[in-house]
Amino acid sequence: MSMRTPLSQVRGLGSAREGTAHFWHQRLTAVANVPLTIFFVVLLISLQGADHATAVAVLGSPVVTVFMLLAILSVVYHMKLGMQIILEDYVQGEMAKVIWLMANIFFCTIVALASVFALLKISFGV
Repeated sequence: MSMRTPLSQVRGLGSAREGTAHFWHQRLTAVANVPLTIFFVVLLISLQGADHATAVAVLGSPVVTVFMLLAILSVVYHMKLGMQIILEDYVQGEMAKVIWLMANIFFCTIVALASVFALLKISFGV
């Protein structure tokens, strides 16, 4: 039986003062992902059966490139936020949690950079 008061037991374990911002970032990216995903699906359907040159020409269009960049960044950031919550809630042990959170950041960064690089390479025709 502990002699500590309930306040002393939770001191230092409370809010990290970023829960609300995290919540709103996840909701904002979720709302942004709706039209961006619709755009992406419509683009995929319109490119169905097209040859490589046509796909490159469409993806190289400035408007399409901007919307695709927005979609990539928004979806990957949303993915990072969602996985962070899952990892924080369900991974046991502080060292394992830190390792998995770092792996989440590295994975999302690699996915975003590779996608942006590929799209910009297509867009600039390099």
